[in-house]
Amino acid sequence: MAKLIDGRAIAERVYAELRDEIASLKSRGATPGLAVVLVGDDPASRAYVRAKDKMCRELALYSVKLELPATTTQEELLAQVDELNRDEKIHGILVQSPPPPQIDEVAILRALDPRKDVDGFHPLNVAKLALDDDTGFVPCTPLGCLRLLSETGVALSGANVAVLGRSMIVGKPMALLLMRKGIDATVTVIHSRT
Repeated sequence: MAKLIDGRAIAERVYAELRDEIASLKSRGATPGLAVVLVGDDPASRAYVRAKDKMCRELALYSVKLELPATTTQEELLAQVDELNRDEKIHGILVQSPPPPQIDEVAILRALDPRKDVDGFHPLNVAKLALDDDTGFVPCTPLGCLRLLSETGVALSGANVAVLGRSMIVGKPMALLLMRKGIDATVTVIHSRT
């Protein structure tokens, strides 16, 4: 049976929780800092980066937005990532996908400090997710999907769940999260060859 989800109400609760957590951190002298790196001028990526920047401002986070030209080399981007890794005011780094063709995205992900890889794409964070280790970062879209399901009271334990797609951004991490102990869904991944 279909159930309408009031995403706006859930988002307001999430924002309220975030504001409280940020206020608590600030009261102890720590302002969370996020760096977003965009290479090139892909319109969809630009819009996504603008949305992230706006959210940081609304939540009063320290925010750095690096917009690099499409001609940026691998070495130049690696140098920027290294600088952000060492910046103590930056606690999270997002490198917007997709990069221009001259950039090896996997090399960039490996260069990120896994403790600052808030997208959860560094190999160490991927491994932690696969091992049910809660100390790593998890990609935000699957985490958000789980939050929506939890907020709406959908019972997942023992449920047969189909995940559409096997991307590293959504499909694979979603399947892994759904199979975690405590969630215990039976997962089928459906993809282009299914």
